[in-house]
Amino acid sequence: MALKSIQYLQHTFDISYEILNPQAKVDLIILHGWGSNKEIMKGVFSPYMQGFRHIYIDLAGFGNSTCPIALTTTDVARIVELFMIHINASKDIILGHSFGGKVALLLEPKVLVLVASAGIYIEKPLSIQFKIAMTKVFNFFGLSKFRSLFVAEDAKKLSRPMYETFKNVVNEDFSEEFKKFKGKALVCFAKEDTATPLSSGEKIAGFIEDSRLEIYEGDHFFFTKNAQDIAKKIEETFLATLGE
Repeated sequence: MALKSIQYLQHTFDISYEILNPQAKVDLIILHGWGSNKEIMKGVFSPYMQGFRHIYIDLAGFGNSTCPIALTTTDVARIVELFMIHINASKDIILGHSFGGKVALLLEPKVLVLVASAGIYIEKPLSIQFKIAMTKVFNFFGLSKFRSLFVAEDAKKLSRPMYETFKNVVNEDFSEEFKKFKGKALVCFAKEDTATPLSSGEKIAGFIEDSRLEIYEGDHFFFTKNAQDIAKKIEETFLATLGE
């Protein structure tokens, strides 16, 4: 593991990363989802795609990376971009899982690999809408101590900057951003995923002109059991760019 300090918005972000196959000429940047870290992604994908230089990154606030202030997805992408400049990394292939998919999209790589990507807004159930509304009411009347009654368990464990970041990114609709993407895209989704359902993958593939949709069995973490097949399709997609 290595750390690189990045200056952004007058704050220092220590970004944790690891590089495998350092002599390879094609960069493969792999970004994890919300609440995850680079170690999970490395454990899944490191046995494959040996012809690429693997760059595993802990996004700001996750794993061993720091996050001193609240961010938006655009901010997170900008920090990754600055980090890439520091290590002389190219935007050949960027893979993003879930929240990492939105970050990968904003980086505009040559080949975009979206694995159960977030970014398509999904209407929340009434019960969740009620909790959000009650939290806002308590905050308005200065009763924030009651907020914990209506906050998800995962959110309760977050630092204040990360909780504010979570609120900034959770309901984003990136439909227009997907439509603007002009590179090649490999869109991988699973049939039983309830966090980012297959219908989202179908919309994303429809938005991106040069895209390929691959459907798998499994849930939000289907890639852990299908890494070899996904890796093969990534290699095929990248090879297709060489003839263009």
